[in-house]
Amino acid sequence: LAGCPKKPTVKPNTNAQTQVPAGDSATNADTGPQTGSATPFGDAAGGAGAAAAAVAGKIIYFDYDKVEIKPEYAGIVSDVARALVAHPAWKVRLEGNTDQRGTREYNIGLGERRAQAVRRALMLQGATDAQLSTVSYGEERLAAEGEDEAAFAKNRRVEMVALP
Repeated sequence: LAGCPKKPTVKPNTNAQTQVPAGDSATNADTGPQTGSATPFGDAAGGAGAAAAAVAGKIIYFDYDKVEIKPEYAGIVSDVARALVAHPAWKVRLEGNTDQRGTREYNIGLGERRAQAVRRALMLQGATDAQLSTVSYGEERLAAEGEDEAAFAKNRRVEMVALP
């Protein structure tokens, strides 16, 4: 169901926007504030461990049935993009996720669109196509169990994972 997406042609745009789910206020219950601006990126060698540290816990949350990145997450996108520009050998996988509402097929597509939105935002800030890959898990990897808005909001996300 989740094949290899076409590689989009992206033109640089310095007015990149970002977005988050209502009531989340840019925090993750497991890792605290997700504003990354004060986080140093890796060691002088810039190895795989440094790449993992640079993207560890970086999650972007989305509104219900939306793919726009909220302004609260602009700092995360900027920090990760700067790290990728500074270290061209680093690679990041963008994992798109949804809550459990909707069909499995629709959620796989929505997760992919969310991952692609983050990919475009990173590329607009200098990351290269070769550094980024996307995958959609749809509703298969829930971050929170439950049938309430708080659980749904934690599941509508793109997680960034450093690759070796």
